Amino acid sequence: MDLIKTGLGISKTIKNVSRFREILTVLSRHGFSELIVKSGLDKLIPGFVLPSRVGDLKREDLTSEEWWRIFGRQLRLSFERLGPSFIKMGQLMATREDILDPAMIRELKLLQNQVSGIPFATAMSVIEQNLGRPVNEVFESIDENPIGTASIGVVYKAVLKNGKKVVVKVRRPGIRKTLTTDFEIIYFIVEKIERVSEELKFLGMSRMISDFFKNTMNELNFKIEAQNAEKLKSNLARIDKEKFLKVPEVYKEYSTEEILVLEFLDGKPFNEFHSLEELGPDMVVKLERSIELFTHTLLADGFFHADLHGGNFFVLESGRIGIIDFGLMGNLSKRNRTNLIAILYAVLTYNFDNLVYEFLEVADYDVIPDHEELIRDIKDAISPYIGLSVKETNMTELIRGLISTLSKHRIYLPREWFIIFRALMTLDGVGKSIGLDVNIFKVLDKDIEPLVKELLSKKNAEEEVMWMTKDVLTSLRLVPKHIKWFLKEVSKNNYALEFRVKDLDVFSERLNRAFYGLGMSLLASVFILGGAFFIKDASNLTIQTVPMLSWIFWGSASYLMIRIFMIRKL
Repeated sequence: MDLIKTGLGISKTIKNVSRFREILTVLSRHGFSELIVKSGLDKLIPGFVLPSRVGDLKREDLTSEEWWRIFGRQLRLSFERLGPSFIKMGQLMATREDILDPAMIRELKLLQNQVSGIPFATAMSVIEQNLGRPVNEVFESIDENPIGTASIGVVYKAVLKNGKKVVVKVRRPGIRKTLTTDFEIIYFIVEKIERVSEELKFLGMSRMISDFFKNTMNELNFKIEAQNAEKLKSNLARIDKEKFLKVPEVYKEYSTEEILVLEFLDGKPFNEFHSLEELGPDMVVKLERSIELFTHTLLADGFFHADLHGGNFFVLESGRIGIIDFGLMGNLSKRNRTNLIAILYAVLTYNFDNLVYEFLEVADYDVIPDHEELIRDIKDAISPYIGLSVKETNMTELIRGLISTLSKHRIYLPREWFIIFRALMTLDGVGKSIGLDVNIFKVLDKDIEPLVKELLSKKNAEEEVMWMTKDVLTSLRLVPKHIKWFLKEVSKNNYALEFRVKDLDVFSERLNRAFYGLGMSLLASVFILGGAFFIKDASNLTIQTVPMLSWIFWGSASYLMIRIFMIRKL
C-alpha cells in the first residue's frame, strides 16, 4: 500500500516519471548516488534500483579546489548526457562567478552546445504555420544549412522577396514542454538534496534554477527578443551620433513567438580577432567609443545588453560595429539605477563606508552584519584594483572578490545586480581579448559625475518629495485599519495564551489616534520641506516673492498641525 501511495505522490509532483528515472540514473552513474540515497529520491519511484556507477564524491583527502573540480566535471558529464535543457542550465551556472567555486566554473565552461539542428522540412513547417502562408510568398530563398544551432532555436540565412538578406530564427518544436518538464524535475531533485547537503543549500542552487527557468521562458518568446532589439536600437540612436553601432532591423510583420526575422549582419565576430593590428586604428577608436556607449545605456537608461561577449559583437564590412542576440537583456528600475550609480560613485571616490551602506540597502541578509568589519573587508578586496588599466585589472577577480566578501558576511545580492556586474565584466573582456587598454573605471567616471548631479537636481528632489507624500498618505490610510484588524484578532480566543484587555475599545481608539497623529506629523514635515524646494533664490526672499506652491504646501502643513492639536484635545 505504501508503494502505491509513493507512486501516486511522485506522479502528482513529476508529470514525466520516465524522464525522472532517466535523470536519476545518469546522475547516479556520474557519482551522485550517495546524495540521491541520502535525500531519499531513489525511494520515490516504485521498483527503481540505482545502476552501477563510478566512484561517489568524497571530501576526504581532497583539497577544496580538487573537490569542486571533480564535482564540476561530474556535473558537466551528467549535463552533456541529459541534453539541451541541462547543457543550457550548465552554461548559465558557468556565469555565476558570484556563488560558485572557480574550479567548478572552469569545468562548466567546457560545456558546448552539443545539439544538432532540426530537419529542414520541420523548420519550413514551423515558418509556414506562423506566417499563415507558403514560405515562397515571403522568402525568395532559405539556405538549408543552418548558420547557428542552440538549445532553443536554429538560425537560417534567407533572402526576402524584396532582395533583403535576413536571418530566420526558428524555435525548436516542443522545446517549451521539454524545458518545463526538465525544470520541474531538476528543481524537485535539488530541493530534496539541499535538505541533506549544507554546501548545496548554501550555494542557493534552487534559487539559481528558478532564475534560469524564468529567463529561459522569456527567451522562448521571440516577440520579447524583437522588442528588446528595437528598444536598444532606439536608446543607442539618441547617443550614438557618429553611428558607430549597428542593431539589425526587425521585420515584425514576419516575426512571432516562434520565428524571428532580422536583418543579416555580414561581418566578423570580435572573438576571431587576436590583436589590435588586425582591427586597424579606426576600428580601435570605434570599439573604445562603443564600450562608452554601452556603459551609458547601463547607467542612464537602465536597459542594456547583458550577454555582450566577443561572439555577439561584429566588425561589419561597412566599417560599423554590429550587435546580435537580444534574448538576455538587463532592465533596472529607476530606484535600482540610483543605487547602482551610488555604488559606483562610492568606488570611484574611495568611499568604502557609503559603498557598504548602499550594498546593505539592496542586498538580502538574515542578520545585520558587523558593518565596520565589512567595510574593512570590502576595502581590502577592492582597493588594489582601483585606478588600474584593463591590462592590469582582472575584472572577474575584482567582482568575485567583492561578491565573495559579501557572501562571507552572509550578504547576497539579487540576481539582477550580478547581471550588471557581469555586463561590466563582458565589456571589459571584449577589449582585453584583443589587447585593448581601456580603464573601465575612467569610462564609468565619465558618466557618473553628470548622473550624480542629475540625481541631486531640484527637479529630481521635487519628484522624490511627491512620491514620499503619496507613500505617507497611503500609510495613513492603512495603518489604523491594520491596527484595528490586529486588535480584533488579539481579542479572539484563538491562541494558546488568552489575553483579557479591559476597555479594549478605549485602548484601541487611543492607539489609533496616536498613530494617526504620528502620520500627520510626518506628512506635515514633508509638506514643509516640499514648500522649501520651490524657492529658487533665498537671498532676496520676501513674502511677495514666495511662490504660490510654497504657500499651498505650508498651508497644508499648518492645517495638519491644527488637526494634530485637535486630536490631542479629544
